[in-house]
Amino acid sequence: MDKKQLEKYRKKLVEKRKDILDEFRKNVNYRMESAADDGTQDIADKATMAYNKEFLFSLTDSERDMLQLIDEALIRINTKDFGVCNSCQSEIKVTRLEAVPWARYCLNCQELQEQGLLE
Repeated sequence: MDKKQLEKYRKKLVEKRKDILDEFRKNVNYRMESAADDGTQDIADKATMAYNKEFLFSLTDSERDMLQLIDEALIRINTKDFGVCNSCQSEIKVTRLEAVPWARYCLNCQELQEQGLLE
């Protein structure tokens, strides 16, 4: 992959990373504001708030996973391994990288990984 393509993917990854971190900061601020309001709510409001908090905590886990995948992809760009499947070492198709620039596997190996057949 040439430098121009790598730079395009680097920008996409950095932008996605920034978006996730911005969203995380908003969620943290929301949680802090919600904690302050807990004393003035009725039972239905508290149930809704508990559901929203649980949802936000689950987002944090997926955000953390996504950040890790993005950071790994940025490292692969630096080491010139970007666009190569971590399992079979074949080239990952450009259409896949356009949709999922943090992809570690080609489509075939990704399917195997999701089935638990790939470490």
